[in-house]
Amino acid sequence: MKFIGIIPARYASTRFPGKPLAVLGGKPVIQRVYEQVIQCLPEAYVATDDDRIRQTVEAFGGKAVMTRADHKSGTDRIEEACGIIGTDADVVINVQGDEPFIHRSQIETLCQLFDDPQTQIGTLGKRFATMDEVRNPNSPKIVCDRRGFALYFSRSVIPFVRGKEQNEWFGSYPFLKHLGVYAYRREVLHEVTQLSQSPLELAESLEQLRWLENGYRIRVGLTDVETVGIDTPDDLRRAELFLKDKIFCLQK
Repeated sequence: MKFIGIIPARYASTRFPGKPLAVLGGKPVIQRVYEQVIQCLPEAYVATDDDRIRQTVEAFGGKAVMTRADHKSGTDRIEEACGIIGTDADVVINVQGDEPFIHRSQIETLCQLFDDPQTQIGTLGKRFATMDEVRNPNSPKIVCDRRGFALYFSRSVIPFVRGKEQNEWFGSYPFLKHLGVYAYRREVLHEVTQLSQSPLELAESLEQLRWLENGYRIRVGLTDVETVGIDTPDDLRRAELFLKDKIFCLQK
């Protein structure tokens, strides 16, 4: 089975314009993401709508493809990129351009999900560390069936633990955090980008609910590796501390 990594990266982020080019530990964020992806996939591209990002990627030796500026999601952008590249990959791995700490083991877990022919889309989940994290609406939750296929994603706390006070819920159920990295069979990627927005997607503002509502099966791989996504300048500062801690641990 052949895999390709596509990293969607746009310049005009509302909360942090230009974040792919922000410097993290002496390198642009997009370079750190690319280097993590290319170490475990045979081919990777950055899909962008901004020439500054393309030039930066090519300057550090990476591959980039220019895409339209009007895409509403990273999924739409990588579908266009796949068409431009003309890839013959069986599975497309979508790593967001603001995930500089995506780990090799996480990408390998995603790839392994496709050993099962019933897997159409893959993503990752990680156990929450505290109940305060579970309550955060910016951290989507997943509930899965016994085979690891997603039943639902929500910004609300799911499931509801009946008969207990909420401060007792954390020890009663293994709440699962969704990490926003995806993999798609090539034909499924094309299909899902043709779908209209769905009622659940609009209600929760979670794109993956569109796929579930249309009957696609999303397999959830588990990881215990923590990452730091970058959505704001404050996140970049936290990422700097996270990187320093990682370097310190490696030097010990």
